[in-house]
Amino acid sequence: MPVDHEERRKQIAEALLRIADTEGLQSASMRAVAGEAGVSLRLVQYYFTTKQALLLDALARLGTQLQARMDRFVRAAGTPPTPRSTVTAILTSILPTDAESRRITRTYAAYYTLVLGDPALEKQATAQPDLLEGFLARQIGTAQQAGEVAPERDPVMTAAGLLAMVNGLGSGVLGGQRTGDAALAVLTHHLDELFGGPR
Repeated sequence: MPVDHEERRKQIAEALLRIADTEGLQSASMRAVAGEAGVSLRLVQYYFTTKQALLLDALARLGTQLQARMDRFVRAAGTPPTPRSTVTAILTSILPTDAESRRITRTYAAYYTLVLGDPALEKQATAQPDLLEGFLARQIGTAQQAGEVAPERDPVMTAAGLLAMVNGLGSGVLGGQRTGDAALAVLTHHLDELFGGPR
């Protein structure tokens, strides 16, 4: 039977993500990843010649997982999507309110910790948040043109603030400061203020 190389790469990268979630990336040596994946160290090194290559591949896969979650939340928010429902769905999907989002948030936190000591990873680790911030800003701008957001609001600054708030709320949930429901209530309060009350 031929080897499915993409499936093998995925198996190894997902092993790294599991270690990042439970132990942090400082524990994700190539040997530890091999053990978690149930393969030889030599096989890990065959598919990923450096640890950085493995880290970047796994980060891209984590981004795909988060994107799929956001897409599900946007679809569940109704058709056709509105700027408000889209912004709400995306920000809600990021909050660590269930097992999947807690895993994703913890793993991103492990990457952010790693980035502090490795500038080479910084550009890759911030690419998706930058794209997301731009997308949210465009949604807020569209809502502004429709009269749903106050004209004096700066869409770029508002999007940056919302994402920063959600990241902070996520850290609070993971740290035990508040529950997922309490964090969601804070987010809802600020979205109601932005979009002019509950709908």
